[in-house]
Amino acid sequence: MYTAPRGTVDVLPEDQPYWDHLRRCIDETAALFGYGRIEVPCFEETSLFVRGVGEGTDIVDKEMYSFQDKGGRDITLRPEFTAGVVRAYLEHGMKTWPQPVKLFTTGPIFRYERVQAGRYRQHTQFDIECIGSQDPAVDVEVMSVAWHLFARLGFADLAFQLNSTGCPVCRPPYLQVLVAYYEGERERICDDCKRRLERNPLRLLDCKEERCQPIIAAAPKIGDHLCQECHDHFGQVRGYLDALGRPYTINHRLVRGLDYYTKTVFEVWAAGIGAQNAVCGGGRYDGLAEELGGDPTPGIGFGSGMERLVLTMKEQGIEVPGAAKPAVALVYHGAAAKVEAVRLLMALRERGIAAAMAFDDRSFRAQFRGADRDGARYALVIGEQELEAGEAVVHPMRKDAAEERVPLADAVDTMARLLVG
Repeated sequence: MYTAPRGTVDVLPEDQPYWDHLRRCIDETAALFGYGRIEVPCFEETSLFVRGVGEGTDIVDKEMYSFQDKGGRDITLRPEFTAGVVRAYLEHGMKTWPQPVKLFTTGPIFRYERVQAGRYRQHTQFDIECIGSQDPAVDVEVMSVAWHLFARLGFADLAFQLNSTGCPVCRPPYLQVLVAYYEGERERICDDCKRRLERNPLRLLDCKEERCQPIIAAAPKIGDHLCQECHDHFGQVRGYLDALGRPYTINHRLVRGLDYYTKTVFEVWAAGIGAQNAVCGGGRYDGLAEELGGDPTPGIGFGSGMERLVLTMKEQGIEVPGAAKPAVALVYHGAAAKVEAVRLLMALRERGIAAAMAFDDRSFRAQFRGADRDGARYALVIGEQELEAGEAVVHPMRKDAAEERVPLADAVDTMARLLVG
């Protein structure tokens, strides 16, 4: 027996109402804020992610699904959306469009990482990108897209985690201070952090190993080392959040896992899913376009794993619209009646009326049980006697309603009148 690969999940019909509701809310929220949908490939040149995400990050070093295609090109299944969206922005000359360019997408991303609640090696992400403006108000708008979506879904206890990671002016001096601090703790940190200390010191603050947590807590804070521009930018972001009444916590260890982040980084936390409270994360990436060969172009965005959102909806007991139910069930007896039932089934569907019928020549009783289980409003019954008389029986599934006989030729019109009016 085959099973799904580790780190992947099948979304069965019973869970589709959650996904359908989530997709509708995403589409409507994106439209409300003026974001247009973009689709980018599931795979790109490996160097796009190495340059954009950064060597020394866990994503590049440990988690990417990379291979050579038949032409000998190095290809990677996308581990995140931002690098591909910025590549598309540059490739298609979007800098000539009115700025900022506001884009969103949904789709699978691939990371070989430790499987955890709502997070899989192939998981589905909702992604927002706003490219072309450094205005701190844009930071807050992007954050507000996430807030609006999660509030609309009904999530409880929403709050932002917020930090600034500085910029190319103030980050290098801070990293010198951070490295000097960690050199004094080298014997106490995990092996991964020893490698990060040499290759990518900012990632030290992102370590999840228990033994490193007290060291991270006592580490120098980047907020104490911001240049004036980053300090002012961060202050304006906080001021807008205060004006909106949005709760936030300054989290000095929040640096996210990608090298392209500058200035504002954030997460949204919600109740549920145990200790893993974050339902989205993102930040500003003002140097990414230039790193990918374009002109300097500011940008900010976030990603949110949709499996985690569905899990949070379930854990918070959020009700969603159910799956569509057939309005009419065809119930038949006999081979000739079955032929007529198939004809009526298709005729009802062509009129836009959801209809269903049982297969495998089940008994009347089994067919009625199935119609009741499926939530049909009416059964349209055809037996040998009805077929001889050229009639069908319209049987309301409510117990207190009366049956009526109608000519077979009028059966579809009758159902349309009863259901649509």
